[in-house]
Amino acid sequence: MTSHNHHPYHLVDLSPWPLTASISAMMLTAGLIKWFHQFNPDLFFLGILGVILTMIQWWRDITREGTFQGLHTYVVTTGLRWGMILFIASEVLFFFSFFWAFFHSSLSPAVEIGSYWPPSGILTFNPFQIPLLNTAILLASGVTVTWAHHAIMEANLTQATQGLFVTVILGVYFSALQAMEYFEASFSIADSVYGATFFVATGFHGLHVLIGTSFLFICFLRLFNCHFSSLHHFGFEAAAWYWHFVDVVWLFLYISIYWWGG
Repeated sequence: MTSHNHHPYHLVDLSPWPLTASISAMMLTAGLIKWFHQFNPDLFFLGILGVILTMIQWWRDITREGTFQGLHTYVVTTGLRWGMILFIASEVLFFFSFFWAFFHSSLSPAVEIGSYWPPSGILTFNPFQIPLLNTAILLASGVTVTWAHHAIMEANLTQATQGLFVTVILGVYFSALQAMEYFEASFSIADSVYGATFFVATGFHGLHVLIGTSFLFICFLRLFNCHFSSLHHFGFEAAAWYWHFVDVVWLFLYISIYWWGG
């Protein structure tokens, strides 16, 4: 067991979860390729199961360290904050590449797609229907997660729980609407560069919404079990930062791809 009596740093105990996470991620990726080529999803779902089990146990250990063992000191929490900031910065660059591809293709359409944007034959989505509703949903979820944050800082467990619950519901609602939108789309990822850039950009954003919703749901469970205090709740703050990042990315996606690019 790590001792922090003589220094404020957290020297983590030996853990098998990085190894199991790596193996599970490899199985998931290889299983996805196998599913594409051999139409056999067994390895993919086995990898998914491994990732889920690893997450549950790894998060359990981190919760114990920060909540019950007191290992997340001020210095450690500061390091965690910078880690989250740098992670979000890397995510900004990740999405920047998608926007670069979209504007590169749309501002100077290639002759192969008729020098026209959107390409001929592509029936785009009406930006004032489901996309606008999804924009309102994410903006509302940004308000509710901020409500929950302020309630935690004021030690108001009831309002914090309510705000976080509403945020999770809005995240699930957004994902359901986007799934319906994909199901009703008149084009696919194989339909020219428009289909590729549209589904890659919005699809990865949808994946981030699912991850953020899971992040907030775990925080909801921890909040329900009184793991957070008004001064010690960085796990929730990290989830809130991530959710606000997802909100901002969607605003850029809506304005550029749905409204301007459509």
